[in-house]
Amino acid sequence: MAGPVVVGLDGTGNSVPAVLWGAEEAAARGLPLHLLHSWGSPSANVPPAAPEAAGRERRGAELLRGAVDLAYTGHPGIPVTTEQVAERPADALLERSAQATMLILGSRGHGAIAGFLLGSVSLQVLGQAVCPVVTVREDAAFPQREIVVGVRHAGPEDEAVLEFAFTAADAHHTRVRAVRAWGPAAAVGPGRSSDGADAGRAEHEMLAEALLPWRVKFPAVEVVPHVASGRAAPVLLAACCDAGLLVVGRRSRRSPMLLGPVVHAALHHANCPVSVVPQG
Repeated sequence: MAGPVVVGLDGTGNSVPAVLWGAEEAAARGLPLHLLHSWGSPSANVPPAAPEAAGRERRGAELLRGAVDLAYTGHPGIPVTTEQVAERPADALLERSAQATMLILGSRGHGAIAGFLLGSVSLQVLGQAVCPVVTVREDAAFPQREIVVGVRHAGPEDEAVLEFAFTAADAHHTRVRAVRAWGPAAAVGPGRSSDGADAGRAEHEMLAEALLPWRVKFPAVEVVPHVASGRAAPVLLAACCDAGLLVVGRRSRRSPMLLGPVVHAALHHANCPVSVVPQG
């Protein structure tokens, strides 16, 4: 059985779009929604004094009740569970990522991830979560619009990002725009020509081959191959300006504090929610 959609609540207004988006995603995929709030300190393991802890726990319970009501406004039939913990927020989210289908976090939009995910904590969650992590801005649209996915390798390493993108598109009855960027460095190599036109055709063929198994697996999903010359980050950002979701991959073997320039560009500048998917 697939795991729940887990939404991390930080007690700010940034949680509202995350809850709404999470409820929509849970309903579309037929999954339970799990609302998680941690009142622990993001950076220290020193527990607060008993009166302060009781106050935090009381405020957390109120926050969760409000979040449940919010989730039910659009989808009253979805199964919703709540949980509040005293452990560090990043630790709580990472632990639950092992059983979740995805984590959803609120975002301030253009800039840092909001609330309890500050600095190294945000990088820890985005860089170490076992499941995909979706950041949702305050003005986020729901993914009835097309879903844009970055195809970096056009091979087995991209399976996780393509699986996530096609599954989301199938659930929301929308199309996938598969984006591959290439430049002079990609045009020269074994079996490739330095001629730009030949290299472009080769990139189109490589992308088509990579997408073929997913077209077969998801025959109802419309697919738009999108190959453009240029650096990956600008190409992706241009392609997703009207998207409902941007899906990018991050290397599991990379240092948890380094997400890579393309992921950072997506998180800071994309006009839509961004899913960061761990891949090999």
